[in-house]
Amino acid sequence: MLKVGIIGVGTVGASVANILESNKDIITARAGIEITPTIGVVSNLNKDRGVSIKLTDNIDEVLNDDSIDIVVELMGGVEKPYEVVKKALEKGKAVVTANKALLAYHRYELQEIAGDTAFEYEAAVAGGIPIINALREGLTANHIQSIRGIMNGTCNYMLTKMINEGIDYDTILQESQELGYAEADPTFDVGGFDAAHKLLILGSIAYGIDAKPEDILIEGIENIAPEDIDFANEFNYSIKLLTIAKKVKDEIELRVHPVFIPNTEMIAKVEGVMNGVSVIGDKVGETMYYGPGAGGDATASAVIANIVDIARRGKGSPMLGFESSHGENLKLMSKDDIQTKYYLRLRVLDKTGVLAKVANILSDKNISIEKMIQKPLNETCAHLLLSTHTCIEKDINEALKAIEEAGAVTEAPVMIRIED
Repeated sequence: MLKVGIIGVGTVGASVANILESNKDIITARAGIEITPTIGVVSNLNKDRGVSIKLTDNIDEVLNDDSIDIVVELMGGVEKPYEVVKKALEKGKAVVTANKALLAYHRYELQEIAGDTAFEYEAAVAGGIPIINALREGLTANHIQSIRGIMNGTCNYMLTKMINEGIDYDTILQESQELGYAEADPTFDVGGFDAAHKLLILGSIAYGIDAKPEDILIEGIENIAPEDIDFANEFNYSIKLLTIAKKVKDEIELRVHPVFIPNTEMIAKVEGVMNGVSVIGDKVGETMYYGPGAGGDATASAVIANIVDIARRGKGSPMLGFESSHGENLKLMSKDDIQTKYYLRLRVLDKTGVLAKVANILSDKNISIEKMIQKPLNETCAHLLLSTHTCIEKDINEALKAIEEAGAVTEAPVMIRIED
């Protein structure tokens, strides 16, 4: 028998405990050994958790109990979970976590501490989608050329509603909060930080890149406006908050931001609260993974899959996918060197010479215009909505600064990247 201690019995932790009990027969058959949840750690013992296991508010009751074989960490946060997981691994206990923030900052330290002790984290990225297992095992024969993911259900739900129903950002944010998709403070989701933590984990598995959130490009969906939706519809784009990992020679792009993406792309068809991840390998081509990215039972399913893996193997598989160093000497690409196409929304005075001024500034930075729409706003102002051919991030940022300083716009320009 394997005994499991759960640190953090919230929605996911309660689901883990209950599924291990309600589906015990099939889980035992698949694991080859009985797996029993025995104790859970909570911060408030007076709150009903809907579980039958013993509850405590003392983490040491789990960490110091030699009969506990597997610790499931579902606390949330970064530094306190790091100390808890570190102590569990040092005591030789296998660990399963769904904590993406913990791994975004401490995955390499924990890999070193874990050694041959099993440490699994499938549920930390895209909830119920087995993308970690796919990268570490299913695609081991491939050099990964790119990963593109929709990995925040809150943002995807909001953008889907904005595009399909014409709802403005503030209205759909309030609706998302009322439905429980968005927190009272939604910054972590809508600002792109949740998705960025997941991207960093995938970047380590695919490329061996040790980067922190502060090192990569992260932008959220807060500035998406109806004019941007109109442009998307006009040119058959969807707007998605996309996580992108891409190999370019010996450098790796890691970035999270809204994108215009053609409606014909498979990942553009991922709607509502669902998640989707597209992976391109040099031998297999494109593979696509789709499913629920959050929710108690979906996330618990991934946690329990890890527990079963540990029961079968005992020894941990390479945590970040490599038995030894990656071997390719890849490095993180500077944000300034990213190359893609761009969409610009410029609020300008509707008078002669403004368009020429904008075009000249773009031309000076070797940026050419691909498409353009002008939409009057009132008697004096108009929106210029335009897209560029492929250019360099540094150049587009310098051009936008020059446009603003030249007095060609009446408010700060808005830029969205295009992936096609």
